[in-house]
Amino acid sequence: MSVLRIVSYNIHKGRSATGSRESMADLRLGLYGLRPDLLFLQEVQGRNERRSSLDAQHESLGAALRMHAAYGCNAVRQRTDHGNALLSRFPILSQENQDISDHRLEQRGLLHVTVQINGTPVHCLVVHLGLFAGSRSRQVGALVERIKRLVPEDEPILIAGDFNDWNNRLAPLFVQQLGLCEVFAVAPEHVPSGPAGARNRVRRLTRSLRNLQSTIQLPRSMYELGTHGFFVAPRTYGRENPIQELAMNGAARLSLPPRTFPAVFPWLRLDRIYQRGFAVRYARVLQGSPWKQLSDHAPLLAELELP
Repeated sequence: MSVLRIVSYNIHKGRSATGSRESMADLRLGLYGLRPDLLFLQEVQGRNERRSSLDAQHESLGAALRMHAAYGCNAVRQRTDHGNALLSRFPILSQENQDISDHRLEQRGLLHVTVQINGTPVHCLVVHLGLFAGSRSRQVGALVERIKRLVPEDEPILIAGDFNDWNNRLAPLFVQQLGLCEVFAVAPEHVPSGPAGARNRVRRLTRSLRNLQSTIQLPRSMYELGTHGFFVAPRTYGRENPIQELAMNGAARLSLPPRTFPAVFPWLRLDRIYQRGFAVRYARVLQGSPWKQLSDHAPLLAELELP
C-alpha cells in the first residue's frame, strides 16, 4: 500500500493574488512544506523572456522540490508561454499534451502523464477547462474519449485542475462515464466528540437541509449504481448540483467541492481532484496565510491510499 499526498494548484503564472508582485519564491517554500508526491499545476509559465525569475517555472519548482517535471504548453505569446504541469516524486513513464482548444480566444490543453508507483502505472491528467459552458462540455468529452481509448479500466486515474465548473454540472459525467469520484465527496468526515462535535453535527445537518431545499431530486428509481458501488443520480436540478455518492463510512451524502476562488475570499467552486482506484484518507482546501497571497486560487490537498 502506498500513501500519496496530492496537490492541485492554479499558480497564476507565478504572480500574487492581485498580480502586483512575483510569488515564485514563496510558492517554492509553501509547496516544499506540503511534501507533495504528485503536484498538478495550472497557469505555469514555461517561457518568459521578459523576466528570468518567472521563466521555466515547472523546472524551478521541480528542482526545489526534487521532483520530476512534465510540462504541456498551451498558450503561446510573443515572449511568453504557459500551460499545465505535473511534478512527480515517482518515475515518469510517458507524457502527452493534447490540444483541446475550442476556439481562438482560449488555448487549452490536456496533459496526460503516466507515472509508476511501486510497479503500478498511474494515469495523471492535468486540466484547465474553458470559461464557456459549451467549451467545457466539449473539452470534457475529449477527456472522456481519451481515457476510454488509452487507459485500461483496472488502472488508477487522477484528474485534477481548474475546471471553471462553478455550478458543478460536469461532475456527473465523470462519475457515470468513468467511475470517478471527487475526493471531497468520499473523504471521511472527522467530527470531534462532546459539545463541539454536537455543534458541528447540527451545522452539517443544517447545511444538508438547505442543499436539499434548493435542489429537486429525481425519483429514487432513477438512481444508478456506479461502477464502484456509488449511487449516482443521472441528473440533479438546482442552483448547484451536489452529487449523491456513498461515503467511506457507508452513509450517502450530498457533497459539493469546496470554494477555491478568489483565494482571499473563496466564493466559486472552480478546482477539483477526481480519482479512481484509490481510497481517500482526507481532503481539504488550503486557505488563509500564506496561500491567500500567493495566487488567485486556493490549492487543494488530498491524501490517498493506493492498494
